[in-house]
Amino acid sequence: MSTIAVHLANTPPQLLPAREQMAFTLAMHILLVPFGVALPFITVLMHHRGLRRNDPVALLLARRWSAVMAVQFAIGIITGTVLSLEFGLLWPGMMGRWGDVFGLGFGVEAWAFFLEAVLIAVYLYGWRRLKPWTHWWLAVPLPFTAALGAFGIISANSWMNTPQGFRLDPQGNPVDVDVRQAIFTPMFGPEYWHFMVAMFLTAGYVVAGVYAVGWLRGRHDRYHKLGFTVPFTVAAILTPVQFFLGDSAARAVFNKQPVKFAAMELVWKTDTHVPEYVFGRLHGDGTISGGIRIPQLDSVLAGFKPSTQVTGLTAVPASDRPTPTQATIVHWAFDIMATIGSVLILLALWYAWIWWRHRDLPLNRWFFSCAALAGAACLVTVECGWITTEVGRQPWIVYNHMRVSEAVTTTRASGIWTMLVIVIVLYTAVFGSFLAVVLKMRTRWRIADEGAATRGAHGPETDIPYGPRREPLPGEAGAATGGGSGTTSGGAR
Repeated sequence: MSTIAVHLANTPPQLLPAREQMAFTLAMHILLVPFGVALPFITVLMHHRGLRRNDPVALLLARRWSAVMAVQFAIGIITGTVLSLEFGLLWPGMMGRWGDVFGLGFGVEAWAFFLEAVLIAVYLYGWRRLKPWTHWWLAVPLPFTAALGAFGIISANSWMNTPQGFRLDPQGNPVDVDVRQAIFTPMFGPEYWHFMVAMFLTAGYVVAGVYAVGWLRGRHDRYHKLGFTVPFTVAAILTPVQFFLGDSAARAVFNKQPVKFAAMELVWKTDTHVPEYVFGRLHGDGTISGGIRIPQLDSVLAGFKPSTQVTGLTAVPASDRPTPTQATIVHWAFDIMATIGSVLILLALWYAWIWWRHRDLPLNRWFFSCAALAGAACLVTVECGWITTEVGRQPWIVYNHMRVSEAVTTTRASGIWTMLVIVIVLYTAVFGSFLAVVLKMRTRWRIADEGAATRGAHGPETDIPYGPRREPLPGEAGAATGGGSGTTSGGAR
């Protein structure tokens, strides 16, 4: 606690509330990002399956996922706009000095956001209004615009971690900006691919988890089976890929940001044959309490041999490195992320083994219970990944060039605390509305499916997204007026 008190005493009073507000809004927004980035691909994949196999269940799933995708996108507009405003309002020192260098990434993200909004609108409008394959082809660019948006954001973040593409004039201001170098920094490749696969993993496991819960509750129809299988297969295939990408990203941090790597692994002094600590807590004197100590493993993981030298936190002055508390936070976030990733590999292997032997899902409640938890676990890893990236860079907002305390606004701390309370209330209302809308959609769809089953049809297979709806049966709403809206070619259910 004494180190925290000393740290706060040497920083502007508005720094803490500014960081808390940015951390809260980023932590909330990042929960939506996997669905904005990966749900379009999963939806288009299911849509293609439905058209290629003439499968009305797959088409119905794709249509319903597109509705969820649109609601999520609308919520993402709100949270993303707040974040973009906070960059300028809370960190004017960074944006004023460095905006011309790395701001292009935000511009790319804005254009991608605009294109994605247009494509989502066309996609939603196209159900029942466009020819099936024409509709699908118009949806194909959606995943690419989502990936382009992620490209812009990660290029900006990777630049903050490994800034380049400029020269400093005598006053310390950046000049002679090289846009290509500013975008494609040493950390861009490892960070971008690690992030993208993480988004697909998370979206796949979360969507599959919804149908896993339905399966556990006794809904063993084809609708739930297909809704589980496609996104879970995507996530299971990418899980071992993510293991190697994560290892590559960690090694890139070791080479390009050695002090951050020291915080991730709780390395106090530069040395060889460095042990690995699984969890544990770093103290101000360099000692580590708790956790599991594995001799020499950190050096092996960093350089494939025990003699690999690992830079310690004390290699730089205390003012240029994370505090022991920050290092412990980074270390725990990194270890939680790695632990969950390892467990997900076991789940993916379980799924692959059963599928290879039986060409069917593992009909086991334990498997579906684990699959239902996998989505929530992935959301935790997404949060931990950003904690590792952002807290591990402290005290720098632009690594080795500008401290967070130099970038913060001069607005009074009390005003920022007040704004934080307002943002928390706003986000509570926004996310509450999002959950309410999604749950209402789920209830409406379930009632429609149960009604179809009661009429003697085969559940959700009866209401396909293309062509006119079926004629209502005698006694149903709209029959007295010749079908009413039931025979229209448009409208979403």
